Amino acid sequence: MHGDVRRGVRWSLVNTVVIRIGNFATGVVLARGLLGPRDWGLYAIGLAALAVLLSANEMGVSLAIVRWEGDVRRFAPTVLTLSTLSSTVLYGALFLVAPQTARLLGSADATGVLRVLGLAVIIDGISCVPAGVLNRTFAQRRRMLIDAANFAVSTGITIGLAVGGFGAMSFAWGAVAGNVVGLVGCGLCAPGFLRPGWDRAQAKALIRFGMPLAGASLLVLCMLNVDSVVVGATLGPVALGLYQLAFNMSGWPVRAVSEVARRVSFAGFSRLAETGRIAQGFESSLSLLMTAAMPPCVLLLTLAKPAISFVYGHEWTQASGALSFLAMLGVLRVAFELCYDCLVAAGRQRALILVQGWWLVALIPVLIFAARDRGIAGVGAGHILVAGPLVTPLYLWALSRAGIRPRVVLRACLRPLLGGAAMAAISLAVARFAGLPMTLELFAASLPALAAYALIVWPTVSRLRAGNGRSSPRHRFGRAPAPAAIPTPTAWDVPQGEPQW
Repeated sequence: MHGDVRRGVRWSLVNTVVIRIGNFATGVVLARGLLGPRDWGLYAIGLAALAVLLSANEMGVSLAIVRWEGDVRRFAPTVLTLSTLSSTVLYGALFLVAPQTARLLGSADATGVLRVLGLAVIIDGISCVPAGVLNRTFAQRRRMLIDAANFAVSTGITIGLAVGGFGAMSFAWGAVAGNVVGLVGCGLCAPGFLRPGWDRAQAKALIRFGMPLAGASLLVLCMLNVDSVVVGATLGPVALGLYQLAFNMSGWPVRAVSEVARRVSFAGFSRLAETGRIAQGFESSLSLLMTAAMPPCVLLLTLAKPAISFVYGHEWTQASGALSFLAMLGVLRVAFELCYDCLVAAGRQRALILVQGWWLVALIPVLIFAARDRGIAGVGAGHILVAGPLVTPLYLWALSRAGIRPRVVLRACLRPLLGGAAMAAISLAVARFAGLPMTLELFAASLPALAAYALIVWPTVSRLRAGNGRSSPRHRFGRAPAPAAIPTPTAWDVPQGEPQW
């Protein structure tokens, strides 16, 4: 692995751990007395709309900052102009239709939240150029400082407003304030990249380049948020608040494991694609991520109710049914996100869009039926029914077109899957037969399950440690040999104040 990529991974890991711990602690404080499920549900409605807008607000042109070769200062002004204009137009449209959108998503009370959160669309459109420059140069240390400032401001304002009785608007204003701080930080850490400009030929090339990627990203965001839309519209904001907590808990291992890797994996896959070694790199990466993600996902699957009660309190345990299924989805999400990066790096965007389009088309009717029939637990089960038998085979097909055979995927996942099965059996047995209080049950079931998992996957860990590569020279602003970012939602693309705790 190249030296600059390795440094990026280290700083990205530190950044992720620090911010996630802070978000987690903040969420516990807010959930244990300041804000209830309805407040979280109203904010989730706003986030669902915001996430869809953020997937395409700059038409994908910001990816040129990290993917195009040559001097980035040559085309950055045109990128900034395009992204700012398109983001402003989208916010104007959202502001006008916010009342209708809020009613459609389940609660007219979310209108104000939508209009405030929509400001993040404009902020994102302005900040995407300096943020892309930081990604291009693997400047994760500076990213960490920006994220820390973002978090401190957004959290302070959110808690302060929540104490003052502002409800869901506490989240919204805190998120926007944090994003403003992030924009200022980007401008300071990548100076000279907030100057707009215009070149007609560049603009045409940028739009041709960005629109397919924006379309793929839009599909991803729709898939990530269609469940919130269905739950809000079908079951109301209280159920959505409970579901949002379950989904966010299931996403802990996804964010902790996948977010670290994805800030640099795209660059690594692009370099491996140039040398014809992408299958080898994908196998190593998938094996590593699955090994890391499996234990927390299995524990959330088997011990959902005691985990929720221990962290957030008994009033939130109604979310446990959904969490059990969504934890299973978390394992698939880690693998699918890595597949996304690999396919884009290999130039298989059309196959990727086909997979995601099919996923979305299959998901919508299943979730609607499941929500009406089984509530939020049914929505979680619907995710598994679609992602497992309907989407996984298509991803395997798309990977095979990129030169990665199904046996490569099987080799990478075999030991983590065996270890996960052993963990599930042990933790379920302890929980069922020990007869302990929930808090003791959580720890008594987790420890032997983790020990069994470690024994099974240790050969994989040893092999991965032995296969660590060498470093190579770092790169500067002028030229990046491969991209370092992807057009999918990350902590950079959405407000740090979101209730993802």
